[in-house]
Amino acid sequence: MRSLAFLLALFLTVFVAGCGLLPEQIDETAGWSANKLYAEAKTAMSDGAYDKAVQYFEKLEARYPYGRYAQQAQIETAYAYYKQGDKALAIAACDRFIRLHPNHPHVDYMYYLKGLVNFNEDLGLLGYVSMQDLTERDPKAAQEAFEAFKALVNAFPDSKYAKDAALRMAYLVNALASGEVHVARYYMKRGAYVAAVNRAQAALKTYPDAPATEEALFIMVKGYDVLGMNDLRDDAERVMRKNFPSSDYYKRGLERDVPWWKLW
Repeated sequence: MRSLAFLLALFLTVFVAGCGLLPEQIDETAGWSANKLYAEAKTAMSDGAYDKAVQYFEKLEARYPYGRYAQQAQIETAYAYYKQGDKALAIAACDRFIRLHPNHPHVDYMYYLKGLVNFNEDLGLLGYVSMQDLTERDPKAAQEAFEAFKALVNAFPDSKYAKDAALRMAYLVNALASGEVHVARYYMKRGAYVAAVNRAQAALKTYPDAPATEEALFIMVKGYDVLGMNDLRDDAERVMRKNFPSSDYYKRGLERDVPWWKLW
């Protein structure tokens, strides 16, 4: 047993000593200038090697934190995370840059990029297969995208990204309103009339100018009618006729002697 223990100890000693003789991994970037690191990172970006680009940008920022390339490296890192589909790291990088450099001449782009990350959030396999629409998804990403675009437009109205951000905001408002109405419609079809009316009402209050408010009003008229709340039904119908005088919903009662809202 003593011999076995001695041999084991001898083996471990030789093994550890041998490890020390192994050559250390060589860092190919050792001695590179800030300019070379940045150029190689940009080349990696162009080739779609985003992981490699991020490594170069991080080395650049760590080695030359006060150089003229450091802040640009932070911007490029956020974009690289976005391109490789890493939403959490992309947003974290955007938030970090905005916090550290609120007066940077390109901080408007970081607000814009943060909005894009949420706006283009991947649906994943199930979303792709089902061709799921944004209005049927969890609205959290859409709301966060809207807030980022709104911050950009409010703080930098003359930014070259402001016009596109405003267009995306309009789309998001319509999508969020449609999402609320989608849920209200779901409740109606399952007989949850109070919940349907409340959801339609929320859509009207939150997104009063969205096209989806037409259906929201119709759901309110129909829901109040089913619940026997005739005064509220008539009020909702008056609002609907004032705002949508040519609505297709009215045509449903032309050929039958029943109110138009009873045909759905």
